[in-house]
Amino acid sequence: MNRGRSIFFSLVTILLMLAAHAPAQSKPGILSADELKKAVPGSYYFDGQSAPVQMRNAGGFRVDDRKLVLAAMVDTSGYAADVAAKYQGLLITSVKLDVGGSDLAPGAYGFGFSKDGKFTVMDVGGNALLSVAAQNDDTLAHPVPLKMVADGAAYKLYAGRSYVSLKAQ
Repeated sequence: MNRGRSIFFSLVTILLMLAAHAPAQSKPGILSADELKKAVPGSYYFDGQSAPVQMRNAGGFRVDDRKLVLAAMVDTSGYAADVAAKYQGLLITSVKLDVGGSDLAPGAYGFGFSKDGKFTVMDVGGNALLSVAAQNDDTLAHPVPLKMVADGAAYKLYAGRSYVSLKAQ
């Protein structure tokens, strides 16, 4: 009886050790700062130039274990004034997205929130792919340059008080 008990406890101990060392299954939702550091590139190519990414102004969400959506502001100080006016950040998605009611295929893009209330997504060549109306959140207590928040089954990508809804399809 003692030997059976000893084997049982040894098996339980081994199983607990294996479970502790098994890779964690990542849950869908907003990415942590550590996850963003691992996923967001340090620089981003757009319209013939490379710009540093502002990690302090980055956000993203996980759809499943391998599918992410990332957004970050970039430093466009070296860009021509007309490009810098429309291009504010990067948007990288490994899933098809509904962006404010328009479809966006997986890929890497530039984006910008315009003064006239539009959110525009561009290919890396600077060509506009979609433009949707941005919403305004006057109740937002502390607007920041960029953040992403969960909103039911979707996520809001904010630039200050302006935002657009992103939903994985």
